[in-house]
Amino acid sequence: MPSPRVLPAPGCRRTRTTRTRILEAARRELDRDPDSSLGDIAEAAGVSRRTVYGHFSGRSALVEGLVDDAAQALREALTAVALPAPDAATALARFVLALWPVGDRYRMLLRLAPQDAERADVLAPVRDLATAIITEGRRQGVFHTRLPPPVLSRAVEAHVLALLDCVNTGTWTDDGTRTAAAALIAVGVDGDLAAAHVRRLRHPA
Repeated sequence: MPSPRVLPAPGCRRTRTTRTRILEAARRELDRDPDSSLGDIAEAAGVSRRTVYGHFSGRSALVEGLVDDAAQALREALTAVALPAPDAATALARFVLALWPVGDRYRMLLRLAPQDAERADVLAPVRDLATAIITEGRRQGVFHTRLPPPVLSRAVEAHVLALLDCVNTGTWTDDGTRTAAAALIAVGVDGDLAAAHVRRLRHPA
């Protein structure tokens, strides 16, 4: 007989929901203004400063919470990319589509990483994977570019986040599909082929 599933107590669920709301508000406010105070963040989250302090002992603890949340989101996103891909173009498109939903967290890590070597290490698996995909694409003859893979991977990173900014500001609309195709074009894939790779991922046969 299977064991009954134990559900978290309502109070635990509320605590997690409040913490998540605070982190989301902190991400928005710090992205808008890096000097945002805990009071600004509390107001944006719809809670009191006392509630924020109930979850985070201060600004540095809140920043660490943002880093931990972003790192976890990136780890989960990378599990989808780790699946075998038939070619490097499909792998890169899958990489962009997997990271797209957590792009705001990724950008926050980029902003925080220069302040701390340990935070920079959080970005290493993402960047190493992008470099490996681009290296393989060049080996396969799928990507046509003279830029070294580590340089090109950073360029693709900046390209993707710039397009995400356009979506966030309302100057462009995308669910990640057009950005994935744009990333493929940036590494030298023909535009029609890039669109076909992304379509196959979005609508597998």
